[in-house]
Amino acid sequence: MLFLVAALLLLGIVLGTVAHVPLSVSLAAAAVIGAWLAVFAYRERHARRGRTTN
Repeated sequence: MLFLVAALLLLGIVLGTVAHVPLSVSLAAAAVIGAWLAVFAYRERHARRGRTTN
């Protein structure tokens, strides 16, 4: 329950920050986060392919 409260608090802080920064900064941050997630997904997919199941 405490984790949920902390997550909602963090979400509120982030959304409040996005509302006060220029749109270009928000879009740049979104692009960086999207690229990071794409790299992570690519690495996870290739790491699972490399493992052999015996």
